[in-house]
Amino acid sequence: MHATGPFNVKLPSHPVAPETEAAQLGRKAIHKTFDGDLQGTSVGEMLSSIGTVAGSAGYVALERFEGSLAGRHGSFVLMHYGVMDRGQSTLHIQVLPDSTSGELLGLTGRMQIRIQDGQHYYAFDYSLPDDC
Repeated sequence: MHATGPFNVKLPSHPVAPETEAAQLGRKAIHKTFDGDLQGTSVGEMLSSIGTVAGSAGYVALERFEGSLAGRHGSFVLMHYGVMDRGQSTLHIQVLPDSTSGELLGLTGRMQIRIQDGQHYYAFDYSLPDDC
């Protein structure tokens, strides 16, 4: 199954733990509002680091979505892994196994994010067990 739509995101910065400052890590909160086939909000945490060469960086994040997907209510966690290698980007976002609840119990899937003219959009390929 396939879900699409826009989302709004706010990424306020938070301090990293003092003992990790030397690692040059960045830390941000994630606050999203989803529209389209996904209706709801998510909150999470992101850690990032910038490489020593321009255009190289990486981030990892976890965010918990709560709301509805195709009219089914519940929650799930998305796990992010993103890499910029001298301007070439790779992004993997997937549902964390067994992180689901409610009518979304057993959900699996992968999400893609696209930014166009400052607006964020998601494309979510997913599956649900037949007994949902």
